[in-house]
Amino acid sequence: MDLDAIKDVLRTFAEVEARGVSPLYEHLALKAAEDDDVAGLLSVARDGEVRATLLMATAHRLVQADPIHPLSRYYPSLGGFDGVDSETWPLFRSFLLERAEKARALISSRYTQTNEVRRAALLYPGVARAAREAGGKIALLEVGCSAGLLLGLDRFGYRYQCDGGEQLTAGPAKSAVGLHCALDLAPGAVAPKLPKKLAVTDRAGLDRAPVDLSDEDELAWLEACVWADQPDRIRLLRTAAAEQAKHRPRLIAGDGVSDFASAADSLEGPLVVVTSHALAYFGASRRAEFVAELASLAASRPLWWVSEEFYGAGLELVLPGRADLAGGDGLATLGVVRWEDGKAEAHALARTAPHGQRMTWLPL
Repeated sequence: MDLDAIKDVLRTFAEVEARGVSPLYEHLALKAAEDDDVAGLLSVARDGEVRATLLMATAHRLVQADPIHPLSRYYPSLGGFDGVDSETWPLFRSFLLERAEKARALISSRYTQTNEVRRAALLYPGVARAAREAGGKIALLEVGCSAGLLLGLDRFGYRYQCDGGEQLTAGPAKSAVGLHCALDLAPGAVAPKLPKKLAVTDRAGLDRAPVDLSDEDELAWLEACVWADQPDRIRLLRTAAAEQAKHRPRLIAGDGVSDFASAADSLEGPLVVVTSHALAYFGASRRAEFVAELASLAASRPLWWVSEEFYGAGLELVLPGRADLAGGDGLATLGVVRWEDGKAEAHALARTAPHGQRMTWLPL
């Protein structure tokens, strides 16, 4: 990718994803989009991996390794309290370029891997619906699982704050991981009924490079991928990682398309396949192949796909013509798909904020 295209990636991230969500990353990405040297660091990223989040995660990881550097005062994840000011960008730029060799080594060898634990609150209603249709017990397969933290979603506790003041609770009454999510209702929508318990009898995650949380360096990279001015997300990640150590899921290293069938075959029972902001890393043709794999497997066993992705990252292949889901508002769509006699039956359940903080339930 040429330098101008890299700058466009950085600018789009700042204006669409970070704006109103992360003042620090919005500022840094906008400045990087105007700087040949900083933007150029991304030129060594692997094909398809030129992402602003990879640059930000690389910088975050390097600051983690040098926490007494003055730049750390802008990183709440490391105890910093300063907001963006006139010194933020000059410090960031000099810090990163002084460590350009280390930065390039990370960028050329790493993926942006996130386990946003709060996305479990978005997925839970979709998985619950699939489990209800399956008659109760399900097996769970997450494609693009990273460290597999979302595979523990049946062990988390949930509180959904409705816009009318009502509060919905779900999951175990006592859980080390408690998630809060605002739940708005679109006109004509009725709040979902959520079970207190999901019966997950088997589970596995499939990822091109699964993260081993027992490896401190791998855990540090996962934390670095969380946006630095959102320390609550990192604390939640650590809590979920500690809980996962008691119930380690099976993680499979492999391709989300070519190794999907073999991963699915390793699980018994009605299968719920989950993807959450994973298919954006697939090219358009690979997304089509993935959906074809789902349809093929559904011909031989009960299968549901719970998709929490941007519309245009796969769901449109089975739920076409939904212009209302395709807006540039930064929201993804929670969808549930099952196949009957080779035909996809797809439903859009909610619009979802990317880090699990809010969802808008749609009329069915």
